Amino acid sequence: MNLVFFKIISILLYLLSLLPFRILYLLSDILYLLLFYVFKYRRKVVERNLLNSFPEKTVEERFKIEKRFYKHLADLIFESIKTITISPETLRKRFVFSNLTELTNYFDAGKSVIAVSGHYGNWEWGPLAAAYELKQKVLVVYKPLSDKRFEQLINSMRSRFGAIMVPMKHTLRKIIEHKSQPHVLVLVGDQTPPREESHYFTRFLNQPTAIFLGVEKIAVRTNDPVIYFSINKIKRGYYECSIKHLVEVPNQTQEFEITNIHTRQLENIIRISPEYWLWSHKRWKFSPDNLKMQHD
Repeated sequence: MNLVFFKIISILLYLLSLLPFRILYLLSDILYLLLFYVFKYRRKVVERNLLNSFPEKTVEERFKIEKRFYKHLADLIFESIKTITISPETLRKRFVFSNLTELTNYFDAGKSVIAVSGHYGNWEWGPLAAAYELKQKVLVVYKPLSDKRFEQLINSMRSRFGAIMVPMKHTLRKIIEHKSQPHVLVLVGDQTPPREESHYFTRFLNQPTAIFLGVEKIAVRTNDPVIYFSINKIKRGYYECSIKHLVEVPNQTQEFEITNIHTRQLENIIRISPEYWLWSHKRWKFSPDNLKMQHD
């Protein structure tokens, strides 16, 4: 991205973030109309994903989910922009942990924790709120972007309240660096692995799905308990995160057990309120058959 253009975009985003939520949501309503009706942003991808995931639903049911998804996506874009200047007090009102003691109890016992989440609800506010609420370090693993200026901007937003951003390839190094003190390691469990790393497929939303094994590999290696950040959208601009226990002793599990557990957890959440998952993501780029044909 051109430096001058990047600076202009950065200034515009900053100015937008200063607007009150009521104005941002008016802009979000306009953006929804543009995304859905005018530009038809990835409409074919969303329709195909919904059809394959919910073949039992009628065309009308899937269309309603699709419209609600685009409304949520527009909200999410402006809520993410608001992250640039949102105050801790405002964030605390709008993103609430219902049972944070489930996490702090581990810290009191001197244990670190692995927290898994997905592209569901407002995943941008989750680590931000956790970093503000917790005294312990919050390490957030992310997939580096090709545009390093934009990556730096995004990371500065996500780390405003003390979260430590960790490039995916440096995860173990950071864990070792912070092993002397209890911390929470946050990973997104529904990233699509690159083709060369797609070694494990499981059935997710009615179709074979390649799953990153990173969560399981790290959990087995550290033996840190695995929890899930389950984010529920209460109403527009308000979220509640509940902490679900998944695995207490990872190195006593079977191969792929942890991967299947956190994948099922996300699937259950999506089936309850599907409109809050990132359906525009090209999650199913390839199947086991595609990979087999390439190797043959």
